[in-house]
Amino acid sequence: MSFETTLKGQNFRAQYAEIAELAGGLAHEIKNPLSTIGLNLELLAEDLEEPQTPREHRMLTKVRNVQRECEHLGEILEAFLQFAKAGEPELDVCDLKEVIRDFLEFYRPAAEAAGIDVSPHLAADLPTVRIDRHLLRQVLLNLAINAQHAMPNGGLLEIQASENDGCIELRVIDNGCGMDEATLEKMWHAFFSRKPGGSGLGLPTVRKIIEAHGGSVACESAVGQGTRFTIRLPVA
Repeated sequence: MSFETTLKGQNFRAQYAEIAELAGGLAHEIKNPLSTIGLNLELLAEDLEEPQTPREHRMLTKVRNVQRECEHLGEILEAFLQFAKAGEPELDVCDLKEVIRDFLEFYRPAAEAAGIDVSPHLAADLPTVRIDRHLLRQVLLNLAINAQHAMPNGGLLEIQASENDGCIELRVIDNGCGMDEATLEKMWHAFFSRKPGGSGLGLPTVRKIIEAHGGSVACESAVGQGTRFTIRLPVA
């Protein structure tokens, strides 16, 4: 690799970091007044809690509508902040089995409520990996939520981990509705979503986090046959 190519790569990373910092700062600046708006809407809704006239009924309906839109905007901002921070992992040598088990302990109640059976298959002799625990937990949560949406009537979610060719392979598999070719082509694009009200940043955040760890993520899916995400991470 030439010096010029290396320099261009460094400049690109510096520019990207600056843009990510500015975008994250902007999102934080929006969150503050949005919180104030949400608080005042809550107080206004309390004042209209027992409407006495048709006019007050209409006012309460409008306030509730604005509250829902503010909550949705807050969710989008939170997803965007996670996306902006995804490329800055704080790496530490970790036992991946422990990270996965901690996540499953957290997620299992939500899975049971959704009628989803979670089945982990983790190799006993997994080597350690250098990861950011918080960000990898975010990856697992995003993929679990994605699988949950694909199995609205319940189903099976498998999480597998094994060593293969000097890397850890982490597989998240569901038996949900699957995705067609058009969706597979767009799924990694920021703000693309098939879910009503979705931010479209869940899977792009997953990819960004994994690539920031020096790994890769791939997806296989077919309509009516489920989906499998395969993550490859270098061993420590």
